[in-house]
Amino acid sequence: MDTVAPPTPNREPGIVAASVYAGGRRVRDIEIEEAGAWAGKNGGIVWIGLREPSTDLLRRVQAELHLHELAIEDAGKAHQYPKVERYGDALFVVARTAQVIEGKIAFGETHIFVGKGYVVSVRHGPSTSYGAVRERVESCPTSLAQGEDYILYSILDFIVDNYTPVVETVQREADELEDGVLNKTLSESAVDRLYSLRRELLRLRKAVAPLVDVCHRLEHADESLIEPRMQPFFRDVSDHIRRVQEEIDSLREVLAFAFEASLMAGQAQQNAVTRKLAAWAAILAVPTAVAGIYGMNFQNMPELHWHYGYYAVIGAIAALCGWLYLRFKRYGWL
Repeated sequence: MDTVAPPTPNREPGIVAASVYAGGRRVRDIEIEEAGAWAGKNGGIVWIGLREPSTDLLRRVQAELHLHELAIEDAGKAHQYPKVERYGDALFVVARTAQVIEGKIAFGETHIFVGKGYVVSVRHGPSTSYGAVRERVESCPTSLAQGEDYILYSILDFIVDNYTPVVETVQREADELEDGVLNKTLSESAVDRLYSLRRELLRLRKAVAPLVDVCHRLEHADESLIEPRMQPFFRDVSDHIRRVQEEIDSLREVLAFAFEASLMAGQAQQNAVTRKLAAWAAILAVPTAVAGIYGMNFQNMPELHWHYGYYAVIGAIAALCGWLYLRFKRYGWL
């Protein structure tokens, strides 16, 4: 094999990177049409990264690496459920990616083909570039020398690690909303945001949870698919996913508590207003009732001719209203 890497070819749209590795080191960048010749040659590994590839580009990769037709159909479409499927001696893995864009969780997908002498990753939708994965793997030739399984592990581990910043972002916003509930009643927009965050966390959990089963199957895959020495690595990814799940579940409980507390605070505020209105209505009922009585057009009402009648009635009304006010104040209605 060549030991000196020639200049990087000009990449067509949809191709992020296409390189061949041997002994844990990058030999050279290649064109798609060269992938079949290099895959497995003297232990070489072709690693191709695609983003939103066209159907024609996928077909060219399929022709070079003999990828299964059903896997290619899945890779050409987004909205696939996280899974791992076996096609002969090759694997097809689907994982969901997530990142925060403009305050909302945006989801994407990564489809990974793994076979003897090749790894092909296909990205759809929002996701962090896997250039960091490639750089990290290339910086450690000993690890990269472990083959295709290590590249698959590195990509899955990178996807799972990127769930953490998403959860932390939601955590910070949830803490702010929770503090707002404890200090005052949340506004309508804040309550809407609480509901929106819970819904986004549910979607995130649906994206994360199936990866546990994916990694479990990779951990217990046949030796012909996954090297036994690499299987513990996938168990480690499973542990990371479970921790993320626990954090998501904890956050959903916090948001549920904040939502319920906000509703209870709103109801308490409404009850307080209702009590105040009822108390003032009772107080105002006294002068209203007295005025109604003396507003009747009866001639035979002796107190109408009493010299101090007006002052007595006004005093009685004031006394009753004052007594009612003090009673309601004592009971906390005013």
